[in-house]
Amino acid sequence: MRFLFLLSSLCCLFSSSAQEGVYQSLLLDKTLTENADAIVRLDQMEVNIVSQDQMTYSAKKVVTVLNKSGRKYARTVVGYDKETKIKKLEAFVYDKLGKEVEHIKKKDFEDVSAADGFSLYIDDRLLYYDYKPSQYPYTLEFIYEIETTDTGALRPWYFQSSYMTSIEKSRYSLKYSSNALKPVVKEVNLAALEIVKSDETGHLSYSVDNIPAFKPESLSPGLGKIVPKLLLRLPNFHYKGHNAAVDDWKQLGAWMDRELLQGRTSLPEATMNKAKKLVEGVSDDLEKAKIIYKYVQDNTRYISVQIGIGGFQPIRAIDVDRVKYGDCKGLSNYTKALLEVVDVAAYYTVIEAGNNKVDFDTEFADLRQGNHAILAIPYKNTYYWIDCTSQVHPFGFVGDFTDDRMALVVTPEGGEIVKTVAYLNEQNLQLTKAEYALTAQGGISGEARIATEGVQYDNRFRLETQNREDVVDHYKEYWDNINNLTIGNYAFENDRDAVVFKETVAFEAVNYASISGDRILFGVNALNKNSYIPNRYRNRKQPFEIQRGFLDEDAFLVQLPEGYAIEALPKNQETDTEFGRYAISISHDAESNTLAYKRSLLVRKGAYSKEKYNLYRDFRKQVARGDKSQVVLIKK
Repeated sequence: MRFLFLLSSLCCLFSSSAQEGVYQSLLLDKTLTENADAIVRLDQMEVNIVSQDQMTYSAKKVVTVLNKSGRKYARTVVGYDKETKIKKLEAFVYDKLGKEVEHIKKKDFEDVSAADGFSLYIDDRLLYYDYKPSQYPYTLEFIYEIETTDTGALRPWYFQSSYMTSIEKSRYSLKYSSNALKPVVKEVNLAALEIVKSDETGHLSYSVDNIPAFKPESLSPGLGKIVPKLLLRLPNFHYKGHNAAVDDWKQLGAWMDRELLQGRTSLPEATMNKAKKLVEGVSDDLEKAKIIYKYVQDNTRYISVQIGIGGFQPIRAIDVDRVKYGDCKGLSNYTKALLEVVDVAAYYTVIEAGNNKVDFDTEFADLRQGNHAILAIPYKNTYYWIDCTSQVHPFGFVGDFTDDRMALVVTPEGGEIVKTVAYLNEQNLQLTKAEYALTAQGGISGEARIATEGVQYDNRFRLETQNREDVVDHYKEYWDNINNLTIGNYAFENDRDAVVFKETVAFEAVNYASISGDRILFGVNALNKNSYIPNRYRNRKQPFEIQRGFLDEDAFLVQLPEGYAIEALPKNQETDTEFGRYAISISHDAESNTLAYKRSLLVRKGAYSKEKYNLYRDFRKQVARGDKSQVVLIKK
């Protein structure tokens, strides 16, 4: 008996020690540590669709954080609302030997509003825990289970969701109780993975091991276009108290209009009368829309609530009118309501916003796509797009936040996928004209006039609202090639109808040019020097993309100092490639002793193979060399 007891004790001790070492981080596979700030030891999700209005998520994610940069990959946050309940929540922390050092229970998590304290959105909340490590590496295990009645927005599954993270084990399982609840699944970028897949009646599963980390590369397509993932949706779902049967975007848009939007545009009589008064005597629908848009800009403010947290249904227009603020959904719906009052059609539009363009998947209709809401105003067979969260943008100009991407326009007849307005290549224009004088001591002084359009307008028009200190700092950063720069008087003109921003700036600087004995050396392109060269890669992995393109046109007249002659001028050059066009020319007028410098740089939008990356680098190196070219003067 004593022998059996001893044997049992040893087995228990061995089992405990083995369990403690499961998440040790000293003997990790080198294929997983290479290029990695963190290693996902296990990423496991089990989804159970019990009925059209009942679903559970059970998740476990174990991440070994190798260094400080890897902390962001070990997240411990989960959201809930009145339709979503957190049934289980805990986390464990292990040291480098795999020994448990902390057990974080549900009561230890912070419970905060998902809307930064605005009571308008009090139903949406987050539980999170901010673990602060004392040493690296460490491992964090995060476990949760949630139950929800919302089955209309199945979470996509990412086998790898970020740069600099490797995946040891990824497991996805989905069970459904009947064929009517069988999900539609779209597999994206799985070809390179050794996936173990099972698709049996009532149960779908995917499993993959050992995905190495990869580094970001300059000009790579958006991460969502690269990483392996599953998109999932239910043809028959329940969302916020409404059932739906949806097969395509047309049906989904019709359902959203009918169930989520209708009945939410009522306004107080006083507000309706005010709107009608504003457009009194105006017959053109576009002019009416401009007036209403300006009213919204002047009388409301934006609060940030991500569309995936705050839900897809906007708050009622009457509530926005009362409190004078809202998120993108609320402000778009409010503006739509005001436009209805003055008989102007406008369609609620869901879009994926951000500087990086992300399209809606035209073949996969689900509620998970999109993070922002805007309006589409039909006028003479085209759409005018307005972002109702902006208090500064001109009417019909959305800038690089929502430009040139597929979005869902919700009409009473159904949804349609439409591409928003694009600002491409020559449309993103910057025209710079300047006259400046060079002194014999190497100083310069003069005036520059800059006009911008398209995305380049979007980058600069806010200067008119800034104080002098910020404006001066902007020009010192923009002209950082000019040492000892002093900004004099300046003036701005913002043509909101033509969407053109004009700047007039006086400047001067001492010691701009270099003095070498009887010679003066200076870069004639003082005001728009482009030194950008993409990073070099010995073995580039990804294709590259130029998302917008631009055109810079420059014309400078330089007054040379008396007593100096031209010894050397840069050669005129012109090159035209599939990536863009670059040209410079310079001429000397002996009578006036001036140099006339002209420069043109066009960069073209496009998607290119990785094999062409070095050719693009060569083009940008040529531009950088040309922009740095110098004039040499010699004393007579």
